Amino acid sequence: MTSESKQSLMLGDVEIIRVVEWQGAFAPARGLLADSTAEMWQDNEAWLAPDHWRPDEDAAVMALQTWVLRSAGRTVLVDTGVGNGRERPHSPQFHHWQGDFLGRLAAAGIRPEDVDIVVNTHLHADHVGWNTHDAAGEWLPTFPNARYLIPAADDFHFGPRNSYGGGLRPDDGLMYEDSVAPVHRAGQAVLWDGVHRIDEHLTLESAPGHTPGSAVLRVTSGGERAVFVGDLLHSPVQILAPSCNSCFCLDADQAATTRRRILEQAAADRELVFPAHFAGSGALEIRREADTFAPARWASWRASEATGGRRA
Repeated sequence: MTSESKQSLMLGDVEIIRVVEWQGAFAPARGLLADSTAEMWQDNEAWLAPDHWRPDEDAAVMALQTWVLRSAGRTVLVDTGVGNGRERPHSPQFHHWQGDFLGRLAAAGIRPEDVDIVVNTHLHADHVGWNTHDAAGEWLPTFPNARYLIPAADDFHFGPRNSYGGGLRPDDGLMYEDSVAPVHRAGQAVLWDGVHRIDEHLTLESAPGHTPGSAVLRVTSGGERAVFVGDLLHSPVQILAPSCNSCFCLDADQAATTRRRILEQAAADRELVFPAHFAGSGALEIRREADTFAPARWASWRASEATGGRRA
């Protein structure tokens, strides 16, 4: 994506815009997916490399990205990346991160004041970072006119009432205090559970396992369907082997069960699947293949001149 263009596609009446914060080699392939085998990667090298795997490094390739949806006259962000200047001492990739996320949003024609809704699919540090920004030493909401839709189960798990995740991951308390608590103090947080209808096209559904409140966002418009699955998928290898969890899944059994359920529906309904971290095309349709799944079609994006402002 350049400063003159944006990547977008239309799904019925909903425009989907891709804003990539970063992409590249992220972690050793079987460090990311501990239950995967070398053969899973090697046997699928022809289509995994180079967008999703670098065989010479045995490294999983991933992206940090935000999906922007223009639906029913509103602008909706799905996840907000890492954020700048965060204290993440136990997450070296994100510690004191500095990037041009807001510039990339602007290049796609989106100003912070134009955002109506922010969806956090779950409360991990790389999904909530730009919820807030540093304003003269104080963390304030980046999107002043937005409602932030936050899964209630994650808000409890990662929040102070549960000792910030029970203290199991030291950076979780830092994440909550700089990226979630300020949204509550500003009165912009909306907690939800189960199913939450955003508008006639967009519906949030609980999909626990990766985190207690992990969620998917379903899109239905003009006979077309999509599902934004957050971190249910970190790599296309998990499409081939849904039982493989990432090293970040908090409840392995529940995450695998939820992943298979979401993939079953995606294949049956021909939903376009948008994982949070797929590089390359970033989204795809899947098909059933015996007792598992396989990629069917990767999304095609169009580049167009960005235009700013709120849609009527």
